[in-house]
Amino acid sequence: MFKESYTVIGVMSGTSLDGIDLAHIHFTIKAGKWKYEILESETVSYSDNWLNTLKVAVDFSNEELINLNEDYTKLLGKVISNFIQKYQISNLDAVCSHGHTIIHQPQNGITLQIGNLPEIAKYSNQKVVCNFRVQDVQLGGQGAPLVPIGDRILFSEYDYCLNLGGFSNVSFEQNKNRIAFDISPVNTVLNFYANKLGLKYDDKGKIARSGKLNSDLLKELNALDYYKKTFPKSLGFEFVKEIVLPLIEKYPISIEDKMHTFTEHISLQTSLSLPNKTGKLLVTGGGAYNDFLIERMQFHLPQLEIIIPDNKTLEFKEALIFALLGVLKLRNEINVLSSVTGAKNDHSSGFVFNI
Repeated sequence: MFKESYTVIGVMSGTSLDGIDLAHIHFTIKAGKWKYEILESETVSYSDNWLNTLKVAVDFSNEELINLNEDYTKLLGKVISNFIQKYQISNLDAVCSHGHTIIHQPQNGITLQIGNLPEIAKYSNQKVVCNFRVQDVQLGGQGAPLVPIGDRILFSEYDYCLNLGGFSNVSFEQNKNRIAFDISPVNTVLNFYANKLGLKYDDKGKIARSGKLNSDLLKELNALDYYKKTFPKSLGFEFVKEIVLPLIEKYPISIEDKMHTFTEHISLQTSLSLPNKTGKLLVTGGGAYNDFLIERMQFHLPQLEIIIPDNKTLEFKEALIFALLGVLKLRNEINVLSSVTGAKNDHSSGFVFNI
């Protein structure tokens, strides 16, 4: 007989490199319906050294990646342990950690999330459920996105769930199947250009708003092959580094114009990706704070009600859902949907490491 309540910590590091998100979650399940409460939550920023390392790690050799994985696992364990001590958290069922994606090439059967070595349990002094993507790729899936099952279980009142992080991804129900896919890069590109201006990010999209649209660049961006593909499909940083940034850099225009044009690109691709342009759209992730981006999305989706939730859900939804994935794994229940990833079958993914 399974328990009706779980206390866990969800841990997530996204491709936008904002830092490590940690959320202390209490779940309850009654009559098959899950409810959640986000208790303490925090984002731990990366040091400049770690930030610079993670930005270039996609080009590391195998030996460098092995060392990086060991070092990052140690870092992650320490961050988790500090979080537990800081908030005096006790009686946890598990820590459920995504790790940080360095390589994501499902077409080649490869995905690597560092920070998921067995030692993570020892470093954090907790049972850890982690490494959720590998099994799906082995089953022929994209290994992403994994959040949609959480959207179905926890946010079923919305027609669409959109996350605006390093990349945007959306999930929705279609013919009684959950459908989800990555739409386009978001903060991986916008933050890249904000960094060039000496800023961590573009506050509320003010810089992008001040720029002008370059219609030729917009046309080229919208013509990229990825947008012609049908789902399941997912994006990795390789797409930004090898395709998107070189394309933008061909244009001798200001950073403001590049950011303005790319914001319009994100908005347009979001609109094109939704089969029905009415209903309720839940928006979470750091991009939800980008007022200019939200305005442009609303312009392209005038019939859709865009809903931005409370700050905790907005900022920590992915940590929340990876916490749920971990709990489902502990219950040996399905936590990855083949309708989303394209794997051979639904499955219960992840590794459980005990102290």
